[in-house]
Amino acid sequence: MNGNETQKTWIITGGSSGLGRALVEAALEAGENVVATARRLERFDGLRERFPERLLPLAHDVRDTDAAAEVVGGAIRHFGRVDVLVNNAGAGQVGAAEEVSDAELRDMLAQHLFGPAALVRAVLPHLRAARSGAIVQMSSQGGRMSFPAVGSYSAGKFALEGWSQALAGEVAPFGIRVLIVEPSRFRTEFNAGGVLRAAALSADYDDVIGAVRANMADADGLQEGDPVRAASIIRHVLDDPDAPLRLPLGAEAVRNLSSTYRSSLDEVRRWASLSESADFPGVAPAVRAF
Repeated sequence: MNGNETQKTWIITGGSSGLGRALVEAALEAGENVVATARRLERFDGLRERFPERLLPLAHDVRDTDAAAEVVGGAIRHFGRVDVLVNNAGAGQVGAAEEVSDAELRDMLAQHLFGPAALVRAVLPHLRAARSGAIVQMSSQGGRMSFPAVGSYSAGKFALEGWSQALAGEVAPFGIRVLIVEPSRFRTEFNAGGVLRAAALSADYDDVIGAVRANMADADGLQEGDPVRAASIIRHVLDDPDAPLRLPLGAEAVRNLSSTYRSSLDEVRRWASLSESADFPGVAPAVRAF
């Protein structure tokens, strides 16, 4: 075991770039231990030279759910503990519903739901035994709203958020916190050519989503979000006893999600009487366990 009993140990997936990289660097510079996963470990070379005792890079593809236990086990063997799991690894995809193949849709679910879920299952016995810890699920503003061309990406993030909301209630009695982070656009490689995925194009949808395709690609390098500031905010919120379950991150996320919630509530209210009329008349409201 390296370090001491008071040092936090983080597992951060997709830690070689973007928000994951910013979190890795913030933790290391704070004197904490980090297990950082990526598919290309050479991207950690500079950090390994600076923090040889406190950084453990591990090769891992988040879609390999069978390897999740080895990632967590490696962290515990090396540092003796895990305090925070950050499920950050993932990728974007652009394409209309008709353009996105079954395999491409399944890949989004593997990246954003099945992979994170496997890591959570692997780490929970350790966190429950310690009766402490935190799980950070890096979602997106696209995990609470969606628009044409990003349905497959949002499908994975919507699923992650629903699964994580239930998880939060299940693990709270063990002293474990869940934080769902919902970023807008941040200056990472997310929108870069060769990173942002695109389904096979159909000319039939050019007028419907052509502008979205172009906008997603053109945003590379111009995103208003600062990953370093984002990492600092996430760390601050994790230390706050009144931390929310969901944290919109970036001004655009605050604007878009606020508008989405208002619109959804207005719609529920507009149709409330008709919706309520579907019940049997005179039946008492259900008594639920939540």
